[in-house]
Amino acid sequence: MRSPDQFARKANLTFKDVGLLSRALTHRSYVNEHQDSLEDNERLEFLGDAALDFLSGAYLYKHFPEMDEGQLTRLRSSLVRTEQLAAFAEKIELGESLLLGRGESLTGGRRRPALLCAGFEALMGALYLDSGIEAVNTFMLPRFKQAVEAAMQDESLFDARSRLQIWAQGELGDTPEYETVETRGPDHARQFVVAVRINGEVRGEGMGPSKQAAAQSAAADALSKLGSTSTQD
Repeated sequence: MRSPDQFARKANLTFKDVGLLSRALTHRSYVNEHQDSLEDNERLEFLGDAALDFLSGAYLYKHFPEMDEGQLTRLRSSLVRTEQLAAFAEKIELGESLLLGRGESLTGGRRRPALLCAGFEALMGALYLDSGIEAVNTFMLPRFKQAVEAAMQDESLFDARSRLQIWAQGELGDTPEYETVETRGPDHARQFVVAVRINGEVRGEGMGPSKQAAAQSAAADALSKLGSTSTQD
């Protein structure tokens, strides 16, 4: 098991107060078995949870100005959910450095998502107390970006227009624009054709019984073409 200093170097973190880092790595099961331990990481977990909620919200507000509140809320939830924070923890091998009680360790606690999530939140709480909110923000920015890119693929979270918007704003710094380019059929069976442009370039086209449905189809067409381009690359 790595020492706190070894873990910090591995995770590319710097702590002025190593005691804070040690506390962030101390699970309550360890304190229960070692009476000389002063405090577990649960209070730091509370603080880190609040910091991550704020920073993820600020990141999304800044990078996706066209998103409505509902979309922002769903995307923020995907960034700070248990499974995502546990994945962040796994990337920096946090589990190997947690101080766990013997029983917790033997039953797979170092790989348990809920425990890893809590440990990661505690780590961010400790980093905030040690170096301020900007240090936490700097550490999290590339992780938020990667998590947003992954969330873009989750059709259960976002419809095609939202996923295309996330991609366009994240990769090109532009918001998709939709234009009705054609109307077909009689009044009782009208079909709309909509094109979607990003940075002035038509990226997809779709047809539907309403402009909204056609726009969704156009966004899906654009995403399909983007996926084909990515595969070819």
